[in-house]
Amino acid sequence: MLKPTFICSIILLAFSLSGCESTYYSAMEQVGIHKRDILIDRIEDAREAQQDGQEQFKSALEQFKSVVDFDGGELETVYNQLNDEYENSVDAAEEISDHINQVDSVAEALFDEWEQELDQYTNATFRRDSERQLKLTRQRYAQLLKTMRRAEKSIDPVLDTLRDNTLYLKHNLNARAIASLKAEFSTVNNNISTLINAMENAINESDAFIEQLKQG
Repeated sequence: MLKPTFICSIILLAFSLSGCESTYYSAMEQVGIHKRDILIDRIEDAREAQQDGQEQFKSALEQFKSVVDFDGGELETVYNQLNDEYENSVDAAEEISDHINQVDSVAEALFDEWEQELDQYTNATFRRDSERQLKLTRQRYAQLLKTMRRAEKSIDPVLDTLRDNTLYLKHNLNARAIASLKAEFSTVNNNISTLINAMENAINESDAFIEQLKQG
């Protein structure tokens, strides 16, 4: 079965969505892909972005460590390498945020549709069961989103310290700057460790939510 992301690329050729999510959802439904499928797909994409982000921030930490362990050579080359890692980390952060926002967009659309359709039931038992499932799914999703946003928020201190240290090295390409960065290593290390753990929690929550959603 084709993934919604693949079909999405085809539909985007035919539709200029420009923020019109409802048009997109309608188009997807016409090819047999519903909001629940899109939600699962977007959570998987967000999970992948966080996994990639973990690797990027680990790489940035390794590069930072190589700077504080600097023992001869071209300081400008060391700076350029650290700056590249910082810029890649910014890109990873933006990718993560974009995917979380996309998850939340389709989740809200799914829950709104689900709630509106409750009134279409004539069977009271079915309606109560569907309403119960909606409530449980909303609660589970709220926990997932909270965990994702917590991981997203953990990125800020990492980018702040990387940016500060990269800028400082840029304007002070000397041994004294290296010594100053060495004093900052513990903070950078702790911030990145906190971030990686937060992302791991979000990844685990994503797996659990997807499994629950598939089971209904």
